[in-house]
Amino acid sequence: MGFSRFSRQLSAVMLALPLAAVAAGAGAGERMLDDEEFARAKDIFFERCAGCHGVLRNGATGPALTPDVTGELGYEGAVSFITYGSPAGMPNWGTSGELTEEEIDLMANYVMMEPPVPPEWGLPEMLETWKVIVPPEERPTEKMNDYNIDNIFSVTLRDTGEVALIDGDTYEIINIVETGYAVHISRVSASGRYILVIARDAKVDMIDLWMEKPDVVAEVRVGLEARSVETSKFPGYEDRYAIAGSYWPPQYTIMDGDTLEPLRVVSTRGMTYDTGEYHPEPRVASIVASHFNPEFIVNVKETGHTLMIDYSDLDSLRVTDIATERFLHDGGFDASGRYFLVAANARDKVVVIDTRDNKLVNIVETDGIKPHPGRGANFVHPVYGPVWATPHLGDESIALIGTDPEGHPDQAWKLAGQLFGLGGGQLFIKTHPNSDHLYVDAPLNPDPELSGSVAVFTISEMGEGEAEFVTLPIAEWAGIEGGGQPRVVQPEYNMAGDQVWFSVWNAKDKQSAIVIVDDKTLQPIKVIKDPRLITPTGKFNVYNTRNDIY
Repeated sequence: MGFSRFSRQLSAVMLALPLAAVAAGAGAGERMLDDEEFARAKDIFFERCAGCHGVLRNGATGPALTPDVTGELGYEGAVSFITYGSPAGMPNWGTSGELTEEEIDLMANYVMMEPPVPPEWGLPEMLETWKVIVPPEERPTEKMNDYNIDNIFSVTLRDTGEVALIDGDTYEIINIVETGYAVHISRVSASGRYILVIARDAKVDMIDLWMEKPDVVAEVRVGLEARSVETSKFPGYEDRYAIAGSYWPPQYTIMDGDTLEPLRVVSTRGMTYDTGEYHPEPRVASIVASHFNPEFIVNVKETGHTLMIDYSDLDSLRVTDIATERFLHDGGFDASGRYFLVAANARDKVVVIDTRDNKLVNIVETDGIKPHPGRGANFVHPVYGPVWATPHLGDESIALIGTDPEGHPDQAWKLAGQLFGLGGGQLFIKTHPNSDHLYVDAPLNPDPELSGSVAVFTISEMGEGEAEFVTLPIAEWAGIEGGGQPRVVQPEYNMAGDQVWFSVWNAKDKQSAIVIVDDKTLQPIKVIKDPRLITPTGKFNVYNTRNDIY
């Protein structure tokens, strides 16, 4: 398995511990790792594991992997877990071909050792990486291309450190844009002109869609690992600021919206909301922009704080700190845009926050294992009324939470009902106001048939009991050649809401594809195959992303 350019940089900057420092923790493994092996294992952990298990391996979505825990599991147990995965969301790195037997051996030994501690990354380090490639005054004053930019898709090419900009009208690739490693999300500025992408290596890139050939106009690295980015959207502040949240160091950075110049860097280290214990790695998870106040809503994972950050005066930064629940992860707004629902996935709960009045509304037990909504899905259930839905990593359940306190007060901010999908390993759910269908994937399920399919529910046919679904064999429709275990991930609608796009995500040395399905007939209408589409995962339609349509 090759390594990204950032992984090589990370090896150079991380404080690699000498072998003597890890020897005490290595006894449970079969063997010691030499310096080269340790560096390789560290790179693999960053690329594949740190997001769920933490940079310091203290756990969150995934369990802790510190030596006291892994020592009880043992080397053979670690090899088995890495190879075969679990329906609770652990990918089958071995049987899918993502990791070789040699790499699995490295990782099984690596997790028996004490984790290395990476360096800090503050404003001086950020400014060294900040580049304005095309200054604002040199950018177009009007759109210089014929693309319907509202229907462009920004598609993550995970293992190449790129995004593909694809025309949703013609299905043609507009540009392959070099970014950081493993872009996590794309977000769109309030004006719709800029796409901001953030990669797991904490590199933020700003893409100007008005250019004749859309490309990066500014970039900066806000840390060593990150997941979230957003732009200001409150009237009067459109496109003025951007914010990025880091996993390491645990902090958020507010940037200039035109240039990405870092303006304020604020640490999130502090006390857990419940026990009052200090936590050294409270990572910034999801960030959204309020529609009711000039605020960013920042979720701090390990300590359970939701921060309402007022960006109207950066010199006197005001933060409303709402104690919510630990292990906050991803989430989205209800259909009104007022209430934000975020999964505390390791606690099997969803937190509901009123973003107009800045207060906690409720914490909902989802009756499932590890809710993982992405941004969730809003629709009107025939029985329960307006609901927001989330699938679960650890089982096949899909929670329906009522979101209509006026019309359906008995269901509001409670678990109104459940659906049941393909199985564990579900990641994303999606519908659209113009659709009668609800799509749920299961890309982390170890069963290739399930991870290569999606479940489709018909909303108008749902009742009080368990709803039936249709299974679409997306990977089969892709006609992948050359083997591998292609996983179908992240349904995304086009602007009109009449087509659904699916990534068919295969190993980096195997063929991948994008399959487009007609939402009315549930039949494939287009398969995009291109040798440049390497490991496609998340897709973000400009119009739907900008307007929080999901």
